[in-house]
This record gives sequence, C-alpha cells and structure tokens, in this order.
Amino acid sequence: MSAQEPPRPPPAEPPEPEPGGRYEAVVPHWFHCKVTDTRERWVPFSAQDSERLEEAHGAGKEQEDVVVPTSGGRYDVHLRQRQRVAVYWDEEVSEVRRCTWFYKGDKDNKYIPYSESFSEELEEAYKIAVTRDEWKKKLESPSREVIILHNPKLMVHYHPVASSDDWVSTPTEQGRPRTVKRGVENIAVEIPNGEPLQIDHLVFVVHGIGPACDIRFRSIVQCVNDFRNVSLSMLQAHFRKAQEQQQVGRVEFLPVNWHSSLHSTGVDVDLERITLPSINRLRHFINDTILDVFFYNSSTYCQTIVDTVASEMNRLHGLFMQRNPLFKGGVSIAGHSLGSLILFDLLTNQKADPEEDEHRAQGPRTTSSNGGIEEVKEILRKLELSEYCDIFEKEKMDRQALFLCTEKNLKEMGIPLGPRMKILHYIGSKADTQVCFLHSLCSSHHIPSLSHKDPFVDVGLGQVSANYPQLNYKPTIFFAFGSPIGMFLTVRGVKRIDPNYSLPTCKGFFNIFHPFDPVAYRIEPMIVPDLEFEPMLLPHHKGRKRMHLELKEGLTRMSVDLKNNLLGSLRVAWQSFTRAPVPALEAGSTEAEAEAETGTEKQPDTKPEEPPAAVKEEAPLVNVGRLNGGNRIDYVLQEKPIESFNEYLFALQGHLCYWESEDTVLLVLKEIYQTQGITLDQPLPGSQ
Repeated sequence: MSAQEPPRPPPAEPPEPEPGGRYEAVVPHWFHCKVTDTRERWVPFSAQDSERLEEAHGAGKEQEDVVVPTSGGRYDVHLRQRQRVAVYWDEEVSEVRRCTWFYKGDKDNKYIPYSESFSEELEEAYKIAVTRDEWKKKLESPSREVIILHNPKLMVHYHPVASSDDWVSTPTEQGRPRTVKRGVENIAVEIPNGEPLQIDHLVFVVHGIGPACDIRFRSIVQCVNDFRNVSLSMLQAHFRKAQEQQQVGRVEFLPVNWHSSLHSTGVDVDLERITLPSINRLRHFINDTILDVFFYNSSTYCQTIVDTVASEMNRLHGLFMQRNPLFKGGVSIAGHSLGSLILFDLLTNQKADPEEDEHRAQGPRTTSSNGGIEEVKEILRKLELSEYCDIFEKEKMDRQALFLCTEKNLKEMGIPLGPRMKILHYIGSKADTQVCFLHSLCSSHHIPSLSHKDPFVDVGLGQVSANYPQLNYKPTIFFAFGSPIGMFLTVRGVKRIDPNYSLPTCKGFFNIFHPFDPVAYRIEPMIVPDLEFEPMLLPHHKGRKRMHLELKEGLTRMSVDLKNNLLGSLRVAWQSFTRAPVPALEAGSTEAEAEAETGTEKQPDTKPEEPPAAVKEEAPLVNVGRLNGGNRIDYVLQEKPIESFNEYLFALQGHLCYWESEDTVLLVLKEIYQTQGITLDQPLPGSQ
C-alpha cells in the first residue's frame, strides 16, 4: 500500500502548473440567443462565421458600426450592438455574444455562456491562479452568484443566497452547484463547419394555407431552413465529385410569406365579429387556415395574395442580387399546396418577350434593327394601316417596342383612335396566344383576349379575375409540392391542357407528391387523357426502392403468376368435363385443339394482369407535351414502411412531409444542376 501512495500526488499536479509560461489564452466562439416559447437557447455560429466575427472584433472594428454577414448571408451581425438581424424576412433581433466561459443550466443541462464582462473577470482570475499556482479562488458576480475555481478541471457555480435574515450561508450550503467550463471545446455542443460561399442557384419557396407549414406548427422560415439543411447534406452525399472539382457550391432557398399580409388587411376582425362562440379553437383554426382557399377565390383578396407573392419575390430577388452582385446562376420557384396554385396562375399570366414568341414559332433567327422595323411595317400592312408606316419608322419602332406600346404612347405618336384600337387589339391577341393554353373545352366556353388596359385573364371557368403582376426574372423550373393545381383546373372547367402549351417564361415544371397526400392531384392525365399510366416513382436517395415496396411487388408478381396458372388449370379441367364424348381415334386431335384453344384464350386474360407497379413505372415512354420540355411532370414519393400500414392515419403527414424529404430535395437538386450540365456522382435507379 505504501508503494502506491507516492504516485497519487503527480496526477493532481499537472492541472496546477508551476508559475510562468503555462497559461494559454482561451479561444472564444460566438453564439446567438434563440428564444422559443419564452425559453432561451444559445446557438453557436458556424466555425467560419465565428472566425469572421472574431477577425472583425480583433481588428478593432467594434468602434464603428460594422456589419458582418453570417449564415450564408441570410443574417447580419451588427458587431457594436451585438445583434443578429434577419436580412430577407421579418424576425425578432437576437442577442450575440462572444463566449469563453459557460455554466450548465438547471432545466435542460445545456451550457449557457456568461456575459462578456464577467467572462473577462473569470479569465483574469484563472490566469492569476495558473501563473501563481493559487487556487480556491472565489469570485462573486453582481447578482451574488459565487464561482469557485478549485483547479483547472474543477470549477463550480453556486446560486445566490435567498435568505430574509442576516445569516448568510456559505457557498457550500447553497444547494447543488453548477458545473463551470472554460472554452467551447470543453462543452458538448455541435459546431457546424458552415455553408459553401458559392451560390449556384436561387429558389423562392411559397407556402400554402395558414401560418404553420408542418405538423409541428412551424413557420415557412423554419421549414425552408430544414429544406436548405437537407439540400446541403444531399450535395455532400451525391455531388461529392463536383464539389471536389469546385463545380458545385450550394443552392439558396428563400421563403416567401403572403399569409401575414393577407390577414393584416383587417379581415380577421370582420371574421371574428361573425364567428360563433362555440368550439372556439376549431373555428379560429378554420378562419386562420382553411379560409385561405376561399380568400384566393375572392377577386378582392386574390388580388392581395398575387400582389403580395409577386412583389415579395421581386423584392427578395432585387435584395439578393444587391448583396450578391457576382451571382450568375438561375432562379427557380417552388410552391407547397395552395402556394403552388398561386405560382401556377402567376406563371400562366406572365408575358413572354415577343422575340421569344417568334423563336418558339419559327425557330431561332437573327434580326437587325432595320429588320425589326420591316416587321412592324408588315404588321401595319396586315392591319391595312400602311399610311402610318413612316410614323413608326421615324420613332424607330421595332417589333419589341411595338409590343410594349400603350394607348397613351400611340396617342402621343399621333395615331387616331380607330387605328389605335386595331393595333392594341393585335398586340392583345398575340399576347393572348401565350395565355390561352386551355384546349378541347366545351364550345360554349370562351377565353377573352388580353388588352393593354386589362392585363388579366378571366377564363369564364371559375378563375378569379385579377391583375397578375409580372416577375422581374424568368424562372428556370417550377416545383409544385403536394399541389391541387389539377383539381382547381378541373373545377374551373378545364377539360384538357394543350400538349403544345408551355409556361410563357418557365421551361420546367415538376409536380411532386406523396401517395397519401389528400390535397395532391396529378397533371399528366389532363394532357394525355386517353392513356392510363402511372406517375414516375421517385427513387430513394440511398438507391433502389424501399424494402417493403420491393417485397410488395414481389408478392404481387407471385400472386399474379399463381392466379394465372390456377385459372389455366381450372379452364382445362372444366373443358375436359364439358366436352362431348368422341371416338378414341379422335381423342388425340381434339386434345391438341383444346390445348391450342386454351393457349390462345389464356393470353388475353394474362396480359392485363401481368404488369405490376414495378413494370408500369419503367415502361412506356409517354409524350406528356411541352409543359416540362417533353419530360415527365408527375413524380410520386415512396411511402415509408410504417406509413403503408394505414393510409388514412398518415394522410396529414403525407401533405406536410416535403420539407424534410431527402428524395424531394434530391430531385430538386438533380434537375437544377442538370440545367448546368452537372449530374449526380452515380445515377439513381429508375430516374430519368
């Protein structure tokens, strides 16, 4: 026993260094305070953001009001005020802190940083204790909280005394102490590396009904944050080669909120006045969510919604370009539920450039300014207005300029009323060809043409009359998640979408849905109504199909084979019983004929039952028109094993699952990067 006693003191000595040279300054890390349900939670900045903030702090820039962009440029940190401010959406300002010392909280055992001033006091006391080898230091904070530095590995924090008499208890008598840690590396917290600086593409995401977007009642900002985080992990998993070659950075997703603008018009007060007092919570929920569908079908509030969505997307686009002047990527849009219908109506009412109309109809061709004037002259000749050719030539009016003309412009040019009406009608009819995509309607249905004064479409089929604003950019792809577009078009009286129709300013359109989503409807059957075919099955992000789907298809094949074999055997047996008696010499020939008959009869019966889901999804190449550039439009997710037990139980979850769906995010990334000529490291089975 005595031989073991001498080694004991050395382990205690290394944490208590000798004076001189052993002290190392603590490495600070920056945190921001996140308040949820009145609870504060301190969240670390990413490693690269913290380094950027520390660099600005070390350079003495706090004396000025320096702003440091963080979180991929979505938040700005005002260094002097220690505030974190959202850039693109409204959010409460959060506190920022340069953190070096932490104590463990009482409720959730999360470490909480001390204030910067008190952390400096602790660090100074720690430095003295280390250099002089003087421990058992006791510090008291302004709130009478006591911290004792026993040694470098043991530092504790005691609650303040709450006594009404003069007897003050010692720190050891003040209840359970809290652990104190120095430096972020000594606390259990996950610090992200940060997002790639290079932004390849911008996507605006529009929410559906209500202020909550998922089953946890989170806002569109929180849900889009999840979608963005999933996209970063999918990029690392499926675009690793392109990342290593620095071909791929990341895709930025920005939320577009229209619900708050709609419900700030005073309509909630009017609804509250007429709402019955019974089942108060249910009625309030309906007023706040379900009624958004009815608002969109009201001409007054539909105008508010489309104005808000378009102006917000234009505002976000302008702000993004201002903050990212070197951005050369494309812009896409995505909508969930009712948000997808709003975007679809906006996109169908965008005006393509007249030059693009010509390119679509006649293919690419180059035109000089003189050629453009000649085109205008040709148009005037068709309208029997040749006498005004000199006026248009004098004003250097080419085809594009002609299509931008308003009645006021023509009047200022000196064109009389009659010719003005002819020219404006021609301009409206040409613009109308881009909007009138409905095909094979009842003969009584009619789509009025567009005019300069009335730039909206009232199709007379239930679509609300509204002045649809124009976007400041041309979206590359439109993604619809859990979308009721097909249902709304059908309710409006649309029988079929013309296969030759494409969105005026957007070349791509993907309709993505969960198989149990009660709000989702297909689009492709409206383009090809005479052909029955399955939607494209989205491959699992880890490859192949989910195990339960493969098992289900295997059992389906087995049951079909057994059924066909059993039916064939029964048919042969039945025919042998019902056959009339014949001489023995004819038995051979009749049996051969019977086999031939059963063989020919069996084929038509087995054919319809042969193709199960797996075969159907790969099979036929279907021409679904130009709405998605000739590619498939409808894509269905694979349900999870637990969801297959009860479709009704998981119906609501099916409508709200897209924000954290790796399969959905991977399809979005795949299609976006495909426009840039970048493909997945390994193509997923079953994907186009």
